Amino acid sequence: MMFGIDVQRVQEVVRHQTITPVPLAPPEVRGLMNLRGQLVTAIDTRIRLGMEPAPRDRDQVSVVIRTEGGAASLLADEAGDVMEAGEDSFEPPPDNLPARQRDLLEGIHKLDGNLLLILSPDRVLDRGLDGKHR
Repeated sequence: MMFGIDVQRVQEVVRHQTITPVPLAPPEVRGLMNLRGQLVTAIDTRIRLGMEPAPRDRDQVSVVIRTEGGAASLLADEAGDVMEAGEDSFEPPPDNLPARQRDLLEGIHKLDGNLLLILSPDRVLDRGLDGKHR
């Protein structure tokens, strides 16, 4: 299973970026990163999806996305190539996914025996501490 984001929402992918922890921030907020003078909040996408967090010493990739309020970073284990998937492979999120994950998805693509789950960056960033949308 792979996760993806609409490439039109991605500003850039940054590797090996220093992230400064923020005291008293919720666990999914890994901290702030300096992106050419702009402070960007780094969100641990694994925690938002209800998965185990990545170890703090593990290098993650920062997928910087554009939002109405500026840039934000979704941390990922790795970033692959840009893929083009047709509308014929797109389906709504399946009901058998946990609600926490299903609520963060725009839909899925079935690709060569694998599933590509398309995240909604806005929903990932809008998640409250209690796991509910604000």
